[in-house]
This record gives sequence, structure tokens and C-alpha cells, in this order.
Amino acid sequence: MTKRIQVGVVPVGGGARVSIQSMCSTKTDDVSATVDQIQALEAAGCEIVRVAVPDMAAARAIGQIKSRIHIPLVADIHFDYQLALECVGQGIDKIRINPGNIGGEDRVKAVADACRTNGIPIRIGVNGGSLEKELLKKHGGATAEALAESALGHAALLENSTLRISASPSNAPLFP
Repeated sequence: MTKRIQVGVVPVGGGARVSIQSMCSTKTDDVSATVDQIQALEAAGCEIVRVAVPDMAAARAIGQIKSRIHIPLVADIHFDYQLALECVGQGIDKIRINPGNIGGEDRVKAVADACRTNGIPIRIGVNGGSLEKELLKKHGGATAEALAESALGHAALLENSTLRISASPSNAPLFP
């Protein structure tokens, strides 16, 4: 059994029913187009929606988007921890990061601390393009085993006591 978390008002994991989720294909900084697409997804039954956040313009659009939609919004962070921090400040409901491509432990810690303080769950994402070189070599490429090992390593980084993520029961859950 997994631990139940809240993504906005939608429970995820821990026996909660499976929620319908999708991702926008619009440029996130085009607020009108993104809101239109989210509203269409919501009308079709979508309960949680994710947007790409490849730059600061997209991160800064999050608050405007959130003010015009009714379902939880997830930020898919691209390479820069400052984008995650801006999204937290804009009121995002959940962050999706790949800890291997946003910088060192100090940057991962900054994102984890901001999310914990604001009750925002984090989803760890990994993909073949961001696998660590040593895992690619060890597993002979971007295999399922390499992806799993990378994800588990990033989870351990987030759970590391030096990051103070699980220091008290009042901390926001950071997974899934």
C-alpha cells in the first residue's frame, strides 16, 4: 500500500481511486491557450493536469493559470531548480522534478524545503536522456533496471536526513 497524498483536492495513492490525469501540449506561458486546453480537459473528465515549465516565463504564468482553472495543476520542471521555486511561489499543487538534472544536493534540498513548507508533493521523474553516466555503463544503456536504480537513488537523496525532509510528522508528503 502506498501513502496517500493530496494533489490539491484530489487524493492520490493509499487506496484512493485512480484519478484521471493529462498534460497540456500548449506553451505554458500562453496563459489563454493553456487555460482553454485545461478547461477542455476538465470538461472531458480530467482531474489533475500537468504543464511543462521549461523557462521562467512558464513558471511565472502558473499563478495566472491557477486563478482561472478548477483542477489541481502540476509543474513539470525542466533542468532549473529556480523554476520549481517560482512555481511554489505561484501556488502550484505538485512539482515533478528529475533531481539528476536540476543541480546538486543543495538545489534539490532548496526545492524539497520549499515544497515541504508549502505542503506541495514532489513526483520524481527519470528518463533515458537524464540517466547518470555510471548507470548507463553499468546497465548497458537506458534499461528499465537503470531507470529504476536512478529513481531509487533520487528518492534516497530526497529522503536523506541531511535534507531534513522527514524530520517531523507534520511534513508534507513528497511522493509519489
